[in-house]
Amino acid sequence: MANIKPLGQRVLVKRLEADAISAGGIVLPDTAKEKPQEAEVLALGTGGKDDNGNDIVFHVKVGDKVLISKYGGTEVKLDGQEVLILNQNDILGVVG
Repeated sequence: MANIKPLGQRVLVKRLEADAISAGGIVLPDTAKEKPQEAEVLALGTGGKDDNGNDIVFHVKVGDKVLISKYGGTEVKLDGQEVLILNQNDILGVVG
């Protein structure tokens, strides 16, 4: 995969695949699946300073599995894979 370094408080993530089978055992086509809200962190931004001059701390690290907001971020295609660049504030929590 091409090397992308997000800037500022942004995080590069890759959505994890959604289940193709419903809880009732029905196979779902791609058009019926919702975009997964679970993702893996691939890279962290450069950080920055807040309004008071304090360093901004990232609350996730590369490799973390996270829950992301449904409509946040910008989708980018890299080497045939869909990845997402989003603000750290669009991360809802760390899974596991």
